[in-house]
Amino acid sequence: MTDSKSPLAPAGFPALPPIAGIRLAAVACGIRYKDRADLMVAVLDPGSTVAGVFTRSQTPGVPVVWCREILPRGSARVLVVNSGNANVFTGKAGRKIVEDTAAAAAEAVGCAADEVYISSTGVIGEVPPGAKLVAALPAAIAAARADGWDAAARAILTTDTFPKGATRTAHIDGVPVTINGFVKGSGMIAPDMATMLGYVFTDAALPARVLQALLAAGTERSFNCTTVDGDTSTSDTVLLIATAKAAHGPVVAAGDPRLREFEHQLDDLLRDLAIQIVRDGEGAEKLVEIRVAGAVSGKSARRIGLAIGNSPLVKTAIAAGDANWGRIVMAVGKSGERVDRDLLSISVGGTRIAAEGGPVPGYDEAPVARHMAGREILIEIGIGLGRGKATIWTCDLTHRYIDINGSYRS
Repeated sequence: MTDSKSPLAPAGFPALPPIAGIRLAAVACGIRYKDRADLMVAVLDPGSTVAGVFTRSQTPGVPVVWCREILPRGSARVLVVNSGNANVFTGKAGRKIVEDTAAAAAEAVGCAADEVYISSTGVIGEVPPGAKLVAALPAAIAAARADGWDAAARAILTTDTFPKGATRTAHIDGVPVTINGFVKGSGMIAPDMATMLGYVFTDAALPARVLQALLAAGTERSFNCTTVDGDTSTSDTVLLIATAKAAHGPVVAAGDPRLREFEHQLDDLLRDLAIQIVRDGEGAEKLVEIRVAGAVSGKSARRIGLAIGNSPLVKTAIAAGDANWGRIVMAVGKSGERVDRDLLSISVGGTRIAAEGGPVPGYDEAPVARHMAGREILIEIGIGLGRGKATIWTCDLTHRYIDINGSYRS
């Protein structure tokens, strides 16, 4: 975690209420950082169910492989996450560290090793100090507390400038249930299933298959609609864990109408966390919302939005406050999606700039320039071919991004 907070950061970390069946702790075990916690654990009561989505990178980290393997069991008792080392491309040594970590955590809690979920984030290609991780686990698990949310969220940060959390309340059968979540992410952010590390917890009593359907759908509408730099991490993981402590009736299908409020609040929380990551994009000074409408499908609209959000030329123009809408036209055209030049329209900050194949007659750039000088930028694209729509969140690209990544390992 860096000392200089993003200018787009929220006022502070929210107060996350306790959730029955969950205790958290954070400790320092000296993986890479000095004088800060770099290992967090979440201890979960028996009966907790879990769902997960993971990176589709073809070079995934060992913890991702491990979590994929154990996910079919659908049961979770411990979550272990370290920062400073991603345990990616570390061969048999990296696998042994994950297995040793799972075994140590399982022994400390009294569960099976395949109920221990593990994530790592940080430098790629260096074998983690496994002995330090394993040695720190018993004390960390013993120190876990119901109010440990803030410390846990901070322990998993790398180049982030602030911890990211959110909470929501929903009702199932009239019974209140709580949803808490925290994430880390700042760079190497581009959606391909999920982006970054994210952990969401609830006291709802939901089977793993229901959680999986809700998480997969919610991820598509949140994390998969964000991009900072177009690079997909090898460690992307989002877990949704339910402790089954809420006293509502049984739910057996994700389509149950009794889950509508819960699904809405879960989606809202996931979207909140996703946008916080973009607000903390490495070197970011502006949050950009790109709304695409009128595409031939929702997927097409999202691809068009991501082509704009991932364009270095668009992002640097935004950083400079330059209303160079020609770069937006370029990005739409390179998306590979079906568009018609003469139907395309572009607005920035509510001012229509281009339509019907060219600039709007008499277009006044002054209000657009004023909007581009702000912290939050709105770009609206009309495709004019269908009903598909999508919203993408990204950030500008500044020289600070180069500074951060040019010295990442030092």
